[in-house]
Amino acid sequence: MTPAGTIDYRVSAPVDGPSLDALMDAAWPDHARMDPEVLRRHSAGWVCAYDGADLVGFVNVAWDGATHFFLLDTTVAPSHQRRGIGLGLVERAATLSRDRGGDWLHVDHDEELTPFYEACGFTTTPAGLIGLTG
Repeated sequence: MTPAGTIDYRVSAPVDGPSLDALMDAAWPDHARMDPEVLRRHSAGWVCAYDGADLVGFVNVAWDGATHFFLLDTTVAPSHQRRGIGLGLVERAATLSRDRGGDWLHVDHDEELTPFYEACGFTTTPAGLIGLTG
């Protein structure tokens, strides 16, 4: 196992579609396919984590075109979880957002992930949600 200190983080570098799909499939079996071209066109940026040539972490950074940035699809391969890689992804996503002029970084997550996001520096706040698919 590789310690998190030897993980190579890449910010908004080209990402291979099949590698991204394999990572998502390992962590989220029902996740929709991700197209790197769509990602490039619609994101403020993203952060990938590599262990050698293997993609082991990913987070997408969306934005409103102004000062609000949003984390989406924060993912670490099950084989590499609990080694600080997720924190490394979020820290770099926050830097990316700040460098792009962001005032706020938002995240929506399942309740069981609250301790992780609080450890990353997020404050839990109330939010609203409307289901659009049924």
